[in-house]
Amino acid sequence: MSNIRHALTVKRADDFAAWYQEVISAADMAEESGVRGCMVIKPWGYGIWERVQYLLDQRIKDTGHDNCYFPIFIPLSNFEREAEHVEGFAKEMAVVTHHRLITNGKGRLVPDPEAKLEEPLVVRPTSETIIGDAMARWIQSWRDLPLKMNQWANVVRWEMRTRMFLRTSEFLWQEGHTAHDGEAEAKEHTLRMLEVYRSCAEEDLAMPVIAGEKPENERFPGAVETWSIEAMMQDGKALQAGTSHYLGTNFSEAAGIKFQNKDGDQELCHTTSWGVSTRMIGGVIMTHGDDDGLRVPPTIAPWQVVILPMLRGKDEDADAAIVDYCDSLKDLLEGAITCGEKVRAMVDKSHGKAAAKRWNWVRKGAPIVVEVGSRDMDNGVVSLLRRDALWAESGKPDFHAPSKADAAEQIPAILEEIQTKLFTEARDRRDANITRDIATMDQLTEFYNDNAQYPGWVEVQWSKPTGPALEQVVEQLKALKLTIRNVPMNAEPNDSPCIFTGEVAVERIYVARAY
Repeated sequence: MSNIRHALTVKRADDFAAWYQEVISAADMAEESGVRGCMVIKPWGYGIWERVQYLLDQRIKDTGHDNCYFPIFIPLSNFEREAEHVEGFAKEMAVVTHHRLITNGKGRLVPDPEAKLEEPLVVRPTSETIIGDAMARWIQSWRDLPLKMNQWANVVRWEMRTRMFLRTSEFLWQEGHTAHDGEAEAKEHTLRMLEVYRSCAEEDLAMPVIAGEKPENERFPGAVETWSIEAMMQDGKALQAGTSHYLGTNFSEAAGIKFQNKDGDQELCHTTSWGVSTRMIGGVIMTHGDDDGLRVPPTIAPWQVVILPMLRGKDEDADAAIVDYCDSLKDLLEGAITCGEKVRAMVDKSHGKAAAKRWNWVRKGAPIVVEVGSRDMDNGVVSLLRRDALWAESGKPDFHAPSKADAAEQIPAILEEIQTKLFTEARDRRDANITRDIATMDQLTEFYNDNAQYPGWVEVQWSKPTGPALEQVVEQLKALKLTIRNVPMNAEPNDSPCIFTGEVAVERIYVARAY
C-alpha cells in the first residue's frame, strides 16, 4: 500500500486564487469550454450540483411551489417597462438580433441583413419580466393567490472578469417567483425563502452563513428589499451565496399583475423573487477544500463511499474474488441510512494503480475511501480512510482496518460525523475571523491595510445613510476594496456611533472583501 502523497502543487496560504483553480482541475470538476466565460461542468462537479438541486428542490416544494419553465429568449420591450431593472442589467445583457446566417463569399458566416428581428431578444439574465407577463394572464381574482413558481434554468450575464463556478457568463440556477395579495404576506414569504437557503447552505452544504438585509446600494434592480446569505471563504472573503427579494408592486405595475379583491376592487399584487446558483459549488470548494484537494460534505457527495479493489491484473480469479468482496460491502452499505438517505457507495473497478486511484478520489473529496487488497480480504477486513481526517501523526495516511461487517455498521455514523465536523470547522473559522472592535474609519483602514492577505470580516455600527451620504460611504469602502455585505438578523444592540457618519447607529453591518 503506497503512502506517497499526491498533494496539490499550490497551497491555500500561498496563493488562494491559484489553489482554487487547481482544486477544480485536480478534482476533475470543470474545464474551460473555448467560449469566453463559459465552462464545461464535468460529471463529478455536475453530480455535486445535482445533489444540491435535488435537496433544495425538495425544500422549495415543501413551501408550496410548483416547478415550471419559461423561454430563454425575452423581448427587449419587457425590460424597457421597468427602468431600474433594465438599467441594472443593461451592461450584462446578451442580445439576439438576427435569425439566420449566410456566407459572405469569403468562407465566413455572417448575420443575414434580411433576417434582422423586428424586436431584439435578450438571452435570459433573470426572468422577472417574462414571468410577470404570465402572472398578469393567470391571476384574475384573490382566489388565484398566492401564486408560487420555481424554475431550474441557465442564465447569461456577460461578465467581464470570469472565474469558474463563481462568476461565469453562463451559469445554472433556480429562480423562484411568487405573487401575493398584500405586503405583509409577500415580505413574510421573502424571509421564508431566505430561511430555506440558510438551512440548505448549513445543513446540506455544511457551509455556515449569515442571513441579513442588503443595504440600499446592493439591492436587486427594481426590488424594495433584498436579503442575502453570506458565507466566509477560507481566505476571509465573503461570498453572497443566495438572495431573496421583496419586489413590492414595482413589477406588478409594469406588467399589469392585478387581482380583484374580496370587495370587488382591483389591486396590484406584491411579488417576490429569489435564487441560488452554481456559485454555491464555488462556495463549497473555498469553504471545505484543503491542500490535498476538495472535501465534499457527505450530504451533497455524489458518492459518499468509494470502494477500491486493489487489482493485480495477473490472476483473474484472485481479482474477481476481491471485486466480489467489494461488491458485498457495497450491498451492505446501500441498505443503510445516513444523513436521512440511503448510503451512496460505488466500487471503482477501473484499471490503474491502487495508489493513483486512491489519490484521484482524495482530490475529488469523496468523504470515505475504502481500499481492499488480497490480504485485507483474507483477513476479513477493509482499509478505511476518512477524507476529513486524512493524515496520522506519523505523516502517513490514517487508515483504519475494521472488519467488513464493522465497516458496514460504522460508516453511516462516520458520514454523519464528517458532515457535522465540516460545518463546525467552517463555523469556528468564520467566527474567529470576524472583528468587532473597530470604532472609526481610520481603524478600519488600518485594519485592512495591516491584514492585506486574509483579513476576514468586520462588524461595525451603522446609521443607515441613504442617497449621497450612502454613495460617499460606498466610495470610501471601494478605495479599500471593501463592500457592505448585509445587516445581520438577530445582531447585538447598538452601543456606539456609526463609524462612517458619526451619527447614532440604528443597526450593525458586515464589511468585507468579496467575490
